[in-house]
Amino acid sequence: MTALTVPARPAEDASLPPVPWRGMAWVTWRQHRIALGGAAALLGALAVYLWLTGLQVHHAYAVVAACHPASSNACLDISSNFNNSYKTTSNVVPAMLQVVPALIGAFIGAPMLARELETGTFRYAWTQGMGRWRWALAKLVPLAITVAAAAGAFSLLLSWFYQPFFADGSQTQLAPTVFDLRGVAFAAWTLAAFAIGALAGMLIRRVVPAIAATLAVYTGLAIAAGLYLREHYITPLVTSNPNVPGSYLGTSPNVPNSAWILSEQWLTRGGQPVSQSAVAQILQQGDPQLGGGGKGGIPQSYLVTQYLTQHGYTLWTTYQPASRFWPFQWIEGGWLLALAALLIAASLWLVRRRPT
Repeated sequence: MTALTVPARPAEDASLPPVPWRGMAWVTWRQHRIALGGAAALLGALAVYLWLTGLQVHHAYAVVAACHPASSNACLDISSNFNNSYKTTSNVVPAMLQVVPALIGAFIGAPMLARELETGTFRYAWTQGMGRWRWALAKLVPLAITVAAAAGAFSLLLSWFYQPFFADGSQTQLAPTVFDLRGVAFAAWTLAAFAIGALAGMLIRRVVPAIAATLAVYTGLAIAAGLYLREHYITPLVTSNPNVPGSYLGTSPNVPNSAWILSEQWLTRGGQPVSQSAVAQILQQGDPQLGGGGKGGIPQSYLVTQYLTQHGYTLWTTYQPASRFWPFQWIEGGWLLALAALLIAASLWLVRRRPT
């Protein structure tokens, strides 16, 4: 008898050929279609609400803008009614939208890698012609581009919605509540939240803890940027003019935008700062109305300013003019984009370093 021998397969046949990028994108869509569908439903519902409400707001403001002369009592009444009717809406909408990037980061970014690491299914993907590098890249890049593009489109609708409030002067473009929801900032914050979630999922490797960590980190970053970082993008301006340029928040349709007042007003006399306690004593010694004799026991501010100016005191205010909206947008969008790129790169590096 003769033994039959089977020729050995070539070495290249021992492994599967790489999965095409198109196939990998299809797998990513199949895995995350529910989360993406939920995000699309959320943004779609908010978009419909903004569109329908925005039509009412624009129609109401058209009546305000068409009234002449704007300083007449009738026009001021119409403008006042506009602000009273839609003031709550202008405050509620930003509050609702502030959580959108956090939700996208928590429920799309965090589970993206954490779910497969937690269940162990990543091992199967890495042995089916989809190496760890391609596996992570096929997940991170398409989803990052998708969520950033959706947020960018949504910010255009929000800018249209807020046009009447900016034109009326009842809202400022640099206000912390609305600044990060418009321009390039909203897309940048959404991308940063997604990158935070992806890195948290890679580090923690558990879905629920990664979601919680993403919400905590994003919230801390957003608060730090709004309260401490943003006002220092460009050196603030200082003025001794009691009427800060563009700072009027009133009911006149002739006020296009408002300045962002950064600090409490402080006083100097002869070039030296004056403490608040000294100011209180000065006002108490002055006219009784300045010491709290106004309506409701509150001093009338214009009388206080006039009295202090007459006695040699200078009132100073630090502010950011509304004309700096777009420079601030590009600065914030730039550092957030750099942060997101760094976090995504860190996630890819951790995937390559992880033991099989």
